[in-house]
Amino acid sequence: MIEALKSDDLVYKMGGRFKLATVIMKRWRELLEGARPLVERKEGMTDIEVVIQEILDGKIDIDYEKSDIPRPEEIIRIPERKTPPSSTR
Repeated sequence: MIEALKSDDLVYKMGGRFKLATVIMKRWRELLEGARPLVERKEGMTDIEVVIQEILDGKIDIDYEKSDIPRPEEIIRIPERKTPPSSTR
């Protein structure tokens, strides 16, 4: 689960590393204060893993309509994934 943090896909989904960290910390605090998980907690899952799974499943997102935060596509240009050129021998 924590491996998902190594991928930039989660960062792009939230609109940046700082936004992602803020969302994780806010939701983590909610769980610590007794909020119910929005995903099924599998045996051995930590609260941070629950939060990451909630984000991956689309259960948690930033409400761009109610905030003045720009959408990720307005501020981040997602690089195209290039395939390496094939070599001919």
